[in-house]
Amino acid sequence: MPYTTGDQPTAPAPGTYAIDAGRSKIAFTTRHFFGLGAVHGTFALASGQVNIAAEPTQSSATAVIAADSFTTDSGTRDKVVRSSKYLDTATHPHITFASHTVQDTGTGYVLRGELTVKATAQPVELTVEQPEYGTDGIRFRATTRIDRYAFGITVDKGMTARHLTLSLDILAVPATGNTLGE
Repeated sequence: MPYTTGDQPTAPAPGTYAIDAGRSKIAFTTRHFFGLGAVHGTFALASGQVNIAAEPTQSSATAVIAADSFTTDSGTRDKVVRSSKYLDTATHPHITFASHTVQDTGTGYVLRGELTVKATAQPVELTVEQPEYGTDGIRFRATTRIDRYAFGITVDKGMTARHLTLSLDILAVPATGNTLGE
């Protein structure tokens, strides 16, 4: 799926874009077993939206992540992480993000906002690459580092790493009445 600016304007049209949950991905990496083993996994997006402003730094984004979508290569680990010991997905089924500022870095953007996990909101910064867009939407790629202790998830110190690095690959499609590149 190519994303080029060939015959299109230099920026996507201002408006509201819905995150296409089925064609978006949140991957993470962390460590376990006293930092010796790498853990790779994913979360699934439930929904979200991106509001593109005429001035890019006035844009905003929200996202809802299905907490019980946490998956790695270990079913046993996944069950424990979904349990009340870690994410408590039965009580807190969603992880949410809402931005409040966008900073243009010249090569991309820094999106600042709040991430809420288990009813605890903490500030987070996403480093966003220059967005790419095509006829089917806008592709955003971003990374951030999350400290699970900041959200009160402090169990298994030593066995489970404190930090997770998240890599987001998000496709946002024009919402009804909004067309790309007009």
